Amino acid sequence: MTEPRHQQLDRLLSIMARLRDPVSGCEWDLAQNFATIAPYTIEEAYEVADAIAREDLAALRDELGDLLLQVVFHARMAEEDGHFAFGDVADTISNKLETRHPHIFGDDTTGSAQTERWEKIKASERSAKGETSAIDGVAISLPALMRAEKLQKRAARVGFDWPDLSGAADKVHEEMDELAEASDGEKLEEAGDLLFAAVNLVRLNGIAPEDALRAANAKFERRFRAMEAFAERDGKPFDGLPLGEQEAYWQEVKASERAETA
Repeated sequence: MTEPRHQQLDRLLSIMARLRDPVSGCEWDLAQNFATIAPYTIEEAYEVADAIAREDLAALRDELGDLLLQVVFHARMAEEDGHFAFGDVADTISNKLETRHPHIFGDDTTGSAQTERWEKIKASERSAKGETSAIDGVAISLPALMRAEKLQKRAARVGFDWPDLSGAADKVHEEMDELAEASDGEKLEEAGDLLFAAVNLVRLNGIAPEDALRAANAKFERRFRAMEAFAERDGKPFDGLPLGEQEAYWQEVKASERAETA
């Protein structure tokens, strides 16, 4: 029989407390701190996203548990240092959800302009934290592609954005030319400018750049593995083939994909 939800959570919190017990706890768990655990937290979030992308609900259940462990781990360390406990974390997000949904939990019954209302509430929260810039609060630790998109969206909220797609597309071409002409010492900066411009163009097309690149990665991986399989079929070591033959296999893979979808 499944335990009541509060008992399930209490069990997890008790396990974490025992692992961190200074006398009888686990040596590895005791050696950790916020900084050493942070990379695992990021990794587990990506594994949740991967399970979702694969539509593997059994894996999603497991990965969500791993991600929850990260929250419990951080909260336990904070409690040991006298800062806050898991209950404070839960209260904070509960309060935030209620504040950000006044049409559900408050007196606002308009039910309209939800996105605008949400942004005003978040802006008020940022102001209360002493954040004054439109781009304050965009976490530095985000993946660079995702952070670029968030910075651009924040700038767009105050009117700093391309009025149409043509301007963003022209900027990509401009940055491509500048990268081609850059000296060795300038290439890093110009490459970054090109990627930032590409993110802008993709964003203005209504596509999340992270989703687009993830899909492109998956497509490349699928096609590359198929090339290797075709070369093996023909008794050829793929890594020893000249580029022309490798390209021929690439085109064969694309043709086979088109035939499957025709």
